[in-house]
Parts: sequence; C-alpha cells; structure tokens
Amino acid sequence: MISPSLGKKIESAALDIALVEQRVAQALAEDAHGGDLTSKATMSDTQVSKAAFNTRKSGTIAGTIIAVAVLEECGLTNYEIKVPDGSSVEAGTTLITVEGNTQAILLAERTALNFLSHLSGIATLTSAWVKEVSGTQTEVRDTRKTTPGLRELEKYAVRMGGGTNHRMTLTDGALIKDNHIAAAGSVTEAITRVKQEFPGVEIEVEVDNLEQLKEALHAGVDIVLLDNMSIEETKAAVELARNSATKLESSGGLKLENARAYASTGVHYLAVGALTHSAPVLDIGLDF
Repeated sequence: MISPSLGKKIESAALDIALVEQRVAQALAEDAHGGDLTSKATMSDTQVSKAAFNTRKSGTIAGTIIAVAVLEECGLTNYEIKVPDGSSVEAGTTLITVEGNTQAILLAERTALNFLSHLSGIATLTSAWVKEVSGTQTEVRDTRKTTPGLRELEKYAVRMGGGTNHRMTLTDGALIKDNHIAAAGSVTEAITRVKQEFPGVEIEVEVDNLEQLKEALHAGVDIVLLDNMSIEETKAAVELARNSATKLESSGGLKLENARAYASTGVHYLAVGALTHSAPVLDIGLDF
C-alpha cells in the first residue's frame, strides 16, 4: 500500500493512486514470481545497504513518484526524492536515495528503473519539442498512441516535459477521423451526427485537404486536425481559418527538425505521437 505522504504527491500530480498501485504491483509480479533467486543465494536476508538512482545522461525527469511507489511496495520506506519530476538535470545527478534491506532494494531495482527511465525519456523528448517551438503560440500535444496500460503515466510524463495532453479516453471529446467520415458519408454529415447525439461536446475533425477544411469550418467545429499537410498547405489553412474561432492542429509528417516551421505558420497545436510511442529511455542506473 502507498503511504499517505506519497499518496498526496501522487494526487497532486493528477494521478490516480489506485492505478499507480495496480501498475506497480503488476510490474513487480511479472518480474519476481518467487523472489530474486540470485540475491537470496548471494547475501543474507538481514543485510542493509544504501543506494542511489543516478542519471547517466542529461534529460528531463518524470516518474520519481512511481519509482518510490515501487520501493514502498518492496517494503522500503527510508528513501528521499532529491529531484522533483519536471526538473532538467545533467548526467551524474542523484534523483532518489534509499536505505534498507539489500535484497529488497535489488528486488525493486529493475522495475523502478523501468518506470523512471521510460517516463523520463518521454519527458526529455517532449521538452525538446517544446523548446523547439518556444516563442510561438503553438502547443505540443500528445496522442492516444500510448503503451497499453501506461497511458495515464505516459501522459503525465508529457506534462512534466512541458507538453499538453490531448484526449485521455474516447469519451473526452469527439475526434472525427477519415474512417468516421467515410462511414457517415461526408465531413458535414459526420459533424452533424455528433452534434445531434452529443450536443455541447468538443468536436475535432481530421481533414486531408483545404476543401475539407472549408467544409469543416462551415459546419462549425472546435478544432480541425490538418493531416499530413505540407508547410505551404498549412499556411493556406491558417489563412482560411483566420476569422474563425476554430483552432488548427497539425499532425503527420512532423519531425523535430521541422517543428518550428510548422509552429510558425500559426497553428495552435502540433500532435506528436512520437512523444509516447518512440521516446528513447533516459539512461538511469542504481548504484550502491
């Protein structure tokens, strides 16, 4: 069970305590069905050690509160978070220190590092995108291209990197994509049906060309997602929507190298699936 003090940190991070407990328990269960055979053979069950989670590379940190949840699940309560989530650090920075039963520390090690390295990798990549578009009005947003079971944690890591979350679930708004349009018959018909079925819900519609954009603007939606449009097409789209309350989001074909060029067109959002599906882990290790 997560301690009350850690529970407050998790809640203040807008995460669900029960979900964190569940994910941590599942991760530990797949790693140690019957305990750590190597540790049992090489050390006594009363040995005590001190250890630290240290960065091997610079980056932006996310997941310290998840890592210490792993420590607590393994019976380790004498720990200290040295660097809060959202911090930018250099290589060689100590993130967490822990003192306790040596076997317990080694039992927790890999699971804690898996969470911490993965989430910090997402935060680090997100931070790079956010820095690339700094000074523009454009926000960097994630997508639903997340690891099954880890969406809430991965989207938390995006926030720690300075990014913005898109929908957490399919009930957080309507996003009309190409298959919805094909099923409904047209952009206008798809928008009309959503408005009739769920009046007041935020509606975003994906368009492939400027004619579809005109149709979406005429029908009236909150956001239009410009799918795989070139920078020149995106500029034209921004001009078409200039006198509209509709916001524009670019998606598809985006790279860190062209992020600023797209942001400079005046779009409100860049939708970047790579933040969660392609972020390399941040190299972090545990040292006694």
